[in-house]
Amino acid sequence: MAGTASEYIKHHLQNLTYGKLPAGYERADGTVLSDATWTIAHGGQEASDMGFMAIHLDTMGWSIFLGGLFIFLFRMAARKATSDTPGGLRNFVEMMVEFVDQSVKETFHGRNKVIAPLALTIFCWVFLMNLMDLIPVDFIPQLFHLAGVEYMKAVPTTDVNATLGMSLSVFALIIFYSIKVKGVGGFLGELTLHPFSSSNIFLKLLLIPVNLLLEGVSLLAKPVSLALRLFGNLYAGELIFILIALLPFWAQWALSVPWAIFHILIITLQAFIFMMLTIVYLSMAHEDSH
Repeated sequence: MAGTASEYIKHHLQNLTYGKLPAGYERADGTVLSDATWTIAHGGQEASDMGFMAIHLDTMGWSIFLGGLFIFLFRMAARKATSDTPGGLRNFVEMMVEFVDQSVKETFHGRNKVIAPLALTIFCWVFLMNLMDLIPVDFIPQLFHLAGVEYMKAVPTTDVNATLGMSLSVFALIIFYSIKVKGVGGFLGELTLHPFSSSNIFLKLLLIPVNLLLEGVSLLAKPVSLALRLFGNLYAGELIFILIALLPFWAQWALSVPWAIFHILIITLQAFIFMMLTIVYLSMAHEDSH
């Protein structure tokens, strides 16, 4: 799969990318495309040259699979719900639902039936994606390599496109509920009349650009910080696992086991933080003023 340590690291950090290469493009194997072609990238340079419209197939595939697994497990637990003594899966699902429900009640101060299911979905989905980081770094790539797939990143949250996609979805909900609850005028008033205001109409007009700059940056920082926090922590954790895999076999066990145990805290904490910040941001969107 890879020769030197540098090639090994690059290989494990490379996504399985599908995109369009232009006519006349010289590929990594020396072939030249006669027509513009949609294909899978061979290497980081080809993936980069595919541009914005390229798709990370591994990120999309694992995200959808883990989302489907979450729905399947919770649906199975719900269908088996009876008055009898609950089993292990049902106990776990009930514990998760109660935990998220309590978190929403303590943090969200508006009235919206969407918030609790959204928070539960975010926490469980992000947790499952993070949990993939505990699988040995060579196991899944080697399996797919045997099937002829050159690259395979199994941890969706180590791809900034995935975390940014989720955070932009949360950002869209923030804008939607801000306008729905406060109206267009109230939403624009929050951006232009806070934090500085004055009873003098001329001074108030002068302060609008300042307020818009401060509030605009604060608003835009929410999805960016939400995405980069999750991505940064999981990417760093994955990179440490890759570096440990380069060590002699005896050293791998001495370091990977303690790091994996510590990393369980990280993957759980990051899922919790992403969920809680989503609840907080949506709670702020439902408030008349801040």
